Amino acid sequence: MKRFFLFTAFVALSVGLAGLVLTRPQRVDQALLEGVTPDLARGETIFYAAGCASCHSAQGAVGEDKLMLSGGRRFETDFGTFIAPNISSDPEVGIGSWSVLDLANALIHGTGPEGQHYFPAFPYTSYANMSVEDVVSLHAFLGTLPAVATESEVQEVRFPFNIRRGLGGWKLLFMSPGWVVEGDLTNQQRQGRYLVEALGHCAECHTPRNGLGGLKRDLWLTGAPNPNGKGRIPGLTSDQLDWSEADIAEYLKSGFTPDYDSAGGEMVDVIENTSRLTDDDRLAIAAYLKAVPVSSTGLPSE
Repeated sequence: MKRFFLFTAFVALSVGLAGLVLTRPQRVDQALLEGVTPDLARGETIFYAAGCASCHSAQGAVGEDKLMLSGGRRFETDFGTFIAPNISSDPEVGIGSWSVLDLANALIHGTGPEGQHYFPAFPYTSYANMSVEDVVSLHAFLGTLPAVATESEVQEVRFPFNIRRGLGGWKLLFMSPGWVVEGDLTNQQRQGRYLVEALGHCAECHTPRNGLGGLKRDLWLTGAPNPNGKGRIPGLTSDQLDWSEADIAEYLKSGFTPDYDSAGGEMVDVIENTSRLTDDDRLAIAAYLKAVPVSSTGLPSE
């Protein structure tokens, strides 16, 4: 009996240690960043393509005020309320003291400077596909933006979802770096895939989630319930979005649909960002969306 208890304790300890190893925060290899020269113009493009101001500027900010990345916007979810932090260049309450490696760890692995897991309301599951060159350029551009001395608020996430270590297990289950749409894509479609799947993180809103908040990748871009509980976010697959590539590109530039309607809700912020991209970028996004296969499992139920 004593041997049985010792064996059980050994197995439990081994499983616990293995769990700690498997769920530890991941980091980027510093060597990958060495010798990479930042490009400020590219960094500005990444800033808008990734929608940084849409979440991290103050609620209601317009124009140049959207470059004041003080945070504070509140996002209500089934797991609690996530509050966007200050990511301005302030070295005390923002991220002005962050190194390039710190930013790379946050974007690619969802890992903070102190080694903590970030909540996936920060869309690092998409940013995980960013190139290190773009991370370096974004870091340089963020450093040119105003410092804002506004303290970040504490996240209002309910137990047990507020246990940071548990997020390591969540990442094991639902963080899958790599492209969803593969196959024989053109250069233009691959450019669009990078803008949609990585930088633009479109799936974070346009793809349904399971009960633990993981994206249902087999229902990629088929639409999803609106997190605010009002209506549904539309699907972007070819059987649901029958616009031409030119129509899609124009919508991303002006916000006007082929029926002369205009973007509303959260898409207003999205259009403000995509309107700052090049015509080639918008056409690439359109070409990619036309290459997204229709889900074989059908549309998600309400």
